[in-house]
Amino acid sequence: MKNRLKVLRAERDWSQADLAARLDVSRQSVNAIETGKYDPSLPLAFRIARLFDLTIEAVFSEA
Repeated sequence: MKNRLKVLRAERDWSQADLAARLDVSRQSVNAIETGKYDPSLPLAFRIARLFDLTIEAVFSEA
């Protein structure tokens, strides 16, 4: 699954650790999601989308 997480994070000048703290996950989890090695659970995907005030589809895509 592709995602815009790294771009969205960079636009806010947040480190992976900053984003991880806001989502209550590890920095390693953020890195794995950004690099496509891990697909977040649906509840985590909703938290990510809400944090950036976007829909899940605006953050994640299947292609």
